[in-house]
Amino acid sequence: MKPSLVLWDWNGTLLDDVALCVDALNRLLRIYHYPQQYSLAQYREIFGFPIEDYYIRAGFDFSKNSYKELADDYMQDYLARAGACPLAESAVPALSLLKGAGVQQVILSASNLPGLGQQGTAAPVTERGVRPYFDRLLGLDNIYARSKVEVGLAYLSELKQRGAVPAQAIMIGDSVHDFEVAQALGVRCVLQTAGHQSAQQLRATGAPVVPDVLAAAQYCLNEL
Repeated sequence: MKPSLVLWDWNGTLLDDVALCVDALNRLLRIYHYPQQYSLAQYREIFGFPIEDYYIRAGFDFSKNSYKELADDYMQDYLARAGACPLAESAVPALSLLKGAGVQQVILSASNLPGLGQQGTAAPVTERGVRPYFDRLLGLDNIYARSKVEVGLAYLSELKQRGAVPAQAIMIGDSVHDFEVAQALGVRCVLQTAGHQSAQQLRATGAPVVPDVLAAAQYCLNEL
């Protein structure tokens, strides 16, 4: 059955910021005098949520530098360079395909909410030219990227109060956390492998796994 609502992840799904995130991690490690550096494949194996745990897997010692200090420095570096990150190669075709099929689309992101929609901030939806595809931009209210579950539940509750509960909803993302969010929201999930986590980790969830966002949109319309 065709979905009536697609909840899109942003970073690593619609926005191709993976290379920047690998570089920002390695720069942070060098700044704090850690010897290890990560390749893209190695990064995809350690990345995950909560972000604190990912930092620990990367080898940071919070007894030397707090998570807040590290996260602030990482985000300062990320924000300074995120404007150069492109949309995923098939993002616009995917969004256009779903819009043409009459599917409501929303971004549900662990990104800081102002950074999603406003000009001059990190990785904004607006200046990428895709804001008209979305009914709502849903993000967190801080930079520490804990979870999207509460934000998503509040949105679905709002739809319910308006009598507009979607009969079918799907989350499209690139991480195990996106699958966990979908489970918590009671919606289906499709994961794509061009983002922040490895295909092996994504397949372990049992969710459908596809190569990119266009394949995810096609799967939503044709297979579910």
